[in-house]
Amino acid sequence: MSQKYNRLDYCQYLLSSQINYTITNLADHLKTVSHDRINRYLRGEKLRPNLLWKEVKNLIELDPEGVIIFDDTVLNKKHSSKIKLVRRQYSGNEKKIIKGIGVVNCIYVNRKTGYFWILDYRIYDPQGDGLSKLDHVKNMLINLVYHKQLPFKTVLMDSWYATKNLILLIEKLEKIYYCPLKKNRLVDDSQGAKPYQNIEKLSWNDTELNHGKIVKINKFPATHKVKLFRVSVSTNRTDYVITNDMNQESTDAVRFECSIRWKIEEFHREIKQLTGIESCQCRKARIQRNHINCAMFVWLKLKQIAYSTGKTVYQIKQELLSHYLVKELKSPSICMSFA
Repeated sequence: MSQKYNRLDYCQYLLSSQINYTITNLADHLKTVSHDRINRYLRGEKLRPNLLWKEVKNLIELDPEGVIIFDDTVLNKKHSSKIKLVRRQYSGNEKKIIKGIGVVNCIYVNRKTGYFWILDYRIYDPQGDGLSKLDHVKNMLINLVYHKQLPFKTVLMDSWYATKNLILLIEKLEKIYYCPLKKNRLVDDSQGAKPYQNIEKLSWNDTELNHGKIVKINKFPATHKVKLFRVSVSTNRTDYVITNDMNQESTDAVRFECSIRWKIEEFHREIKQLTGIESCQCRKARIQRNHINCAMFVWLKLKQIAYSTGKTVYQIKQELLSHYLVKELKSPSICMSFA
């Protein structure tokens, strides 16, 4: 009779496997656990995002100056036709609309060490729960402040999240934000003397380029002002970044704050390349949700080992193959010979 299969077993598989992360491949490498048993486990379990926090809270190194970053990613399912949760949506990685599962993530960055941890995530399923990506960010943010009660000072997010309701919520929670605006956003830097204009059409003098300027964003409350900075990211890219830190006087400092946001891109790259988070081929939504949850735990384990050893998560994963090679060279399963 097949033995009981559990979450630890499945996470161990995602941690150990290098290329193939399917249930079929897993069952092929187990003598006492069948494909059906694994499938029944993943179909019947309900692994939710709050499980992640129970693990992270014992690992995270808190910082009163900590940074919270929100962003979403799309798990590529371009070859799928019947997998639940899959919908057509824009992928920043692919630079086009693809079929995939959207995941909105929240990470915590310790500003002093540069270390970061995944705190929370939400699967984008508007047909199932009626929630937008903005709703998910709002709910996670409120949960951070009132339930998890984490110390942090700054919120970073992409231009897609720079909406009136979310920005006003961050201010109500007495947190600082840095957020780029899309170039077609309408703003006023004339204190009402001129009509609103596209942000990229604003004129900038040397003082404003170095120290920013006060602007009002269209459709925000009449007295609401933010500080706007024109930040050169590269020779062919300029970002227009807003903040509610009216004491911020340095464009260079704003550029540094925005650079921290790339930590979440690092997270997205690592979890996709090392945990098989995109590789589950099962059609059931519950199995997809459980697979994503387990992949989050596997990334967390890899990252914690990386922090404690000074290695990268890629080196740690590669070492599994190195151990195999050492073992095979010492005692080969197939011995080379000549006629």
